Amino acid sequence: MTAELSALAPAKVNLFLRVFGKMADGYHAIETLFALTTLADELRVERLTEPGVGLDVSGADTGPVGDNLVVRAARMVLDATGNHFGVRIGLTKHIPVRAGLGGGSSDAAQALLLVNQLAGNAIPRHELLQMAARLGSDVPFFVSGARMALGWHRGERTLRLPAIPAAPAIVLAPADGIATAEAYGWLDTVRHEAPGRGALALDLDALQTWGDIARMAGNDFESPVFERRPPLRSAFEKLVGTGPMLCRMSGSGSAMVAIYRTTGDREDAVMMLGSKYGRVLAVEVG
Repeated sequence: MTAELSALAPAKVNLFLRVFGKMADGYHAIETLFALTTLADELRVERLTEPGVGLDVSGADTGPVGDNLVVRAARMVLDATGNHFGVRIGLTKHIPVRAGLGGGSSDAAQALLLVNQLAGNAIPRHELLQMAARLGSDVPFFVSGARMALGWHRGERTLRLPAIPAAPAIVLAPADGIATAEAYGWLDTVRHEAPGRGALALDLDALQTWGDIARMAGNDFESPVFERRPPLRSAFEKLVGTGPMLCRMSGSGSAMVAIYRTTGDREDAVMMLGSKYGRVLAVEVG
């Protein structure tokens, strides 16, 4: 039986994100378009004879090991399969944390998949997706294997979209991260003062090209986040000034994504941005 497996855990961006009121479970309802990027963390999972989960992280501080979604994901699979073995997980972080790029969720999704493979794929796909939803709203998207998908409810309900050609992009990751709960609090304050945006009538035929997606792009978090973090507004305005066909903050921030028509346009944008506004990461999206 395989003793060690590895995988990449890709970052996502939200190409549009609309946030509605709180549901009965206390979570906000959302409507979003997820897309994977080539920016990714690295996971290595080793099967051990003794039960338990160990985690070694390099590249970023992800907090206490016991609170890490990777550990929780691995324990879910081990508990569900009888704890006949343990795992040691090596996680190399490349995705900025607290940036709205879903790094922790993607890591957790790959942990579910890899540990399940070590268990002989004992847990069927539909049960893995249920586990993923318990771990976090973005995790089912990463488990699904889709490159691009519509998400709604908390984001855990997804519809895979037909693939479109990957596009050159920049992820701009400012040094200061934003806690998701904090961003929702800012948004709720704004919503008390003015009505929120209405639901969008989603037409799959209108999501077949990057031009289509650019016309629909938007993120309800941008206004409240930029109001409270003026340097982020400045970074966003600088990124818009590089001439992308689409530019948005991802998730609840603080990272931003800009998508370009050509790799030459992206290279010019990298030169224009420099390092003043944060990490500039050249990636592919879609």
